[in-house]
Amino acid sequence: MGTPEFAVASLRALVEGGYRVVGVVTAPDKPVGRHGSILQPAPVKLYAQQQGIPVLQPEKLRDEDFLAALRALKADLQIVVAFRMLPEVVWNMPPLGTFNLHASLLPQYRGAAPIHWAIINGEKETGVTTFFLTHTLDTGRIIRRRPLPIEATDDAGSLHDKLMLLGAALVLETARLILAHGGQVDTIPQETLLLPGVVLRPAPKIFKDTCRICWQQPAQAICDFIRGLSPHPAAWTEWRAEGAAPQPMKVFRAESLPGSHTLAPGTVRIDGACLDVAATDGFVRLLSVQLAGKRRLEAKDFLNGTRLVVSG
Repeated sequence: MGTPEFAVASLRALVEGGYRVVGVVTAPDKPVGRHGSILQPAPVKLYAQQQGIPVLQPEKLRDEDFLAALRALKADLQIVVAFRMLPEVVWNMPPLGTFNLHASLLPQYRGAAPIHWAIINGEKETGVTTFFLTHTLDTGRIIRRRPLPIEATDDAGSLHDKLMLLGAALVLETARLILAHGGQVDTIPQETLLLPGVVLRPAPKIFKDTCRICWQQPAQAICDFIRGLSPHPAAWTEWRAEGAAPQPMKVFRAESLPGSHTLAPGTVRIDGACLDVAATDGFVRLLSVQLAGKRRLEAKDFLNGTRLVVSG
């Protein structure tokens, strides 16, 4: 059960590992195009069709026709990667249970966007976790975890790709373990991994307003925020060309420049071909930006034909 590219790697690992994948459950085709007249299938569906695997695309997971079709597959084990929250009637169906792959070291970063939030919060390490599903989101008993360092050069895109491959390997390992032991494997309650004084950090879904840059904070925190949202959905601020109304500007790459100044946070300093914005403890140098309706540019190219003021 899965939808985006992140889930394809795990499905491919199972297929190439010799397992009989009796079916795939994914999201309904998504309307795209100017008038929504074109239906775009999910990446998982495309791969499943290439492999001749039956595909189910329920609108509602409690729909009786869907549940009947799912039972008819007679799966021994269900595996969930980047899909919707399942009702008990679904996750409790197979005899060996249902496990989920999550892109964090649970119990940290439960929620829809663990990759983004780990970088935004300046973490140095993340990882992947497999766990058995239960009633509450991302709280089930842990089967296996694998850590992964977060490099200073990582953004959400590069970390996504690393975790996708690490996660696929862990899905294969977990499936082998469960099938070899008839579902009776040692697991770890998540609460036992919480050390005294450690605060749980959530990973809620990210919306447009979440992505607006606040310049009234340290430069490194702003840079972590930018790379944690790059390349998608992308952090944004506002620019104001001379005599024009403010317009949104996405920021994809930046670096912090420590140093003292007397400028208000959000004030622009153009230093030759460099575009710097004041933070509370220095500057953030914008390296790659995109105006609304325009293409993405390196900052030096952007400055060639633009005069702007950034506002927080």
